[in-house]
Amino acid sequence: MKKTAALFIVIFAASNLAACANKNLKPTEPVTPVASTTQCDCASAVQTTEPKTTETKLVDVKEAAKDAAKIADKIPEYGLLKAASWEDIDGLNQDNLSLSWPAWMQSCTTLVNKPIWQKACSAAAQLNSRTANKPNIDAVQSYFKQYFSVYKTTNIDGTDNGLITGYYEPLLKGSRTKSSKYAYPLYQQPTDLITVELDSIYPELKYKRVRGRLVGSKLVPYYNRAEIELETSPIKGRELLFVDDIIDAFFLQIQGSGLVQLENGEQVHVGYADQNGQTYNSIGRLLIERGELTAANASMQGIKNWARNNLSKLRELLNNNPSYVFFRELPVGLPGPLGALGVPILGERSVAVDPKFIPLGAPVFLSTTEPNSTKPLKRLMMAQDTGGAIKGGVRADFFWGAGFEAGAKAGAMKQAGKIWVLLPKEFVLK
Repeated sequence: MKKTAALFIVIFAASNLAACANKNLKPTEPVTPVASTTQCDCASAVQTTEPKTTETKLVDVKEAAKDAAKIADKIPEYGLLKAASWEDIDGLNQDNLSLSWPAWMQSCTTLVNKPIWQKACSAAAQLNSRTANKPNIDAVQSYFKQYFSVYKTTNIDGTDNGLITGYYEPLLKGSRTKSSKYAYPLYQQPTDLITVELDSIYPELKYKRVRGRLVGSKLVPYYNRAEIELETSPIKGRELLFVDDIIDAFFLQIQGSGLVQLENGEQVHVGYADQNGQTYNSIGRLLIERGELTAANASMQGIKNWARNNLSKLRELLNNNPSYVFFRELPVGLPGPLGALGVPILGERSVAVDPKFIPLGAPVFLSTTEPNSTKPLKRLMMAQDTGGAIKGGVRADFFWGAGFEAGAKAGAMKQAGKIWVLLPKEFVLK
């Protein structure tokens, strides 16, 4: 970025650093109360005991979230990881670890290019070769114990229990051309959208970025949702596809990737391309504040049901979330959507994490429960993605896969959980 815009960038950044920039896959909508100590961000105020019933209490939660975000900015990279042992992992022997192996090999396609991961990934390739790509449970466990050390994630306050949510890949109906049936566009990344990585100016602002557009020599905030979705949209001509349901289009942006079924039977895989830089606001939380929904029924399906019964109010509601996601068409034949690591993510073996506190690509072990249940869910996953509301040490978004069943599980998942991270023995924490 030219120096003429540098001062504006810093001022613009200062107003946005407390806000969370959506990166790749978005938080499952909405976040509802869970009976645990959780880390929340400015995009989704997580309540940790009982639902907040007054405006004052909701404001308190938002302020607490902002305070937590400010504290998190001061913590060193991976500074919430604490050394642990294999015996500390809750449920390691309750998972079929071999089912995580394909996801780990996906991580290694990128990690093998980083010196700290090369030894572990090279050993994984050798194990793959010896076992025809199918090492058994014992071989996988022996491999990880030989090449990795265990760390437990913690929260800012030192506790180790946090929030595990879920996301999925939705299936929409669409067309490559606009019609009365397929009226709602999915936009490609605009040509005038500019992203500035702030650590290129100030190294201490790693993971911070601003987005905007140039007006003369100044960088100004990019168009918000209400402006983009006008009939005379400022990005008209950048349509990628058209879909038949405005609500499904909105939730596709929340999830960040999906499949669009065309009438000729073709399925188009679309993935996150970029975001407009505006703050993400939860419409689920807004519906609760307005008394339109209770915390108990403000699930993804509950919000969809409300929307279909209140079409006259829908556009105004959606515009209260100024954040907007742009898409790109992904190559045919991918086994899953592309995560922030740049590899296809696999259903029930990939999670989104906060990359400041958990290295992207790392194996992580989750000890949590099934969606809306007390049934244990203890599983080795791969940290292959990020999300705008995935902030903090003990925080993960569980990828359930594609389709209706995966969506039902993702929408219901607001569980308490613990996380252990496996890092190569050569990995030295600062």
